[in-house]
Amino acid sequence: MDRKTDGQSSEREKPSHRRGYGVSAVYETLRNEIIELKLVPGSAIDEQQLSDRFALSRTPIREALVRLAADGLITTLTNRATIVSQIDFIGLSEFFEALTLMYRVTTRLAALNHRPEQIDEIRRLQTLFAEAVERRDVLAMIASNRDFHVAIAQAAGNRYFEDLFTRLLDEGRRILRLYYSSFNDMLPRQYVNEHEEIIEAIINRDAERADALGAAHADQIVQQIRSYIAADGRQTGAIAL
Repeated sequence: MDRKTDGQSSEREKPSHRRGYGVSAVYETLRNEIIELKLVPGSAIDEQQLSDRFALSRTPIREALVRLAADGLITTLTNRATIVSQIDFIGLSEFFEALTLMYRVTTRLAALNHRPEQIDEIRRLQTLFAEAVERRDVLAMIASNRDFHVAIAQAAGNRYFEDLFTRLLDEGRRILRLYYSSFNDMLPRQYVNEHEEIIEAIINRDAERADALGAAHADQIVQQIRSYIAADGRQTGAIAL
């Protein structure tokens, strides 16, 4: 019988029957660790280490990494090394401008164009967000906040705005993690109530108030993040805006 090399043997011994499950498990675990900044921007992603960690062959590992790359969470460099994507702090002002505009326009148009059944979904997502805040479950806060605002964008009735806002919210998940960190993951109730006020303005079809609330909601998030990053930069010397 031919002897296999150690690498071939370990690769063959890993349970291929878990492949479908394995891709999702690797993807979700790494995605969460990247969003929570447990895997810091710029840190190396090593396929062999991941293969050992999850007891899977490299095929599902690579499939999970492809999904993470599509999300913009990892980057393959010209030397073929793979790293956790950097956060573009230099371009943060442009990101905030676009984000604020989308908060305003989608909330305003939702007040003008929503259907009654869309309000039910927006309320459901707000309940999930409030529950996540109570549990101090940051990943659930980020996910439910994202879905809440996407639902409002859907109610706005413009698919281009919906697509852009969804992309901005997805790209900004790690930035939003900094926002919750600035409160030590204990979000003040007043910011949960801002969502309730937005819902009320949408239900009342008050476009002007919806626009103003969207702007105010975005502004407090932006200012809180800027203050947190500036303070962190003073403490570590690592970040400057």
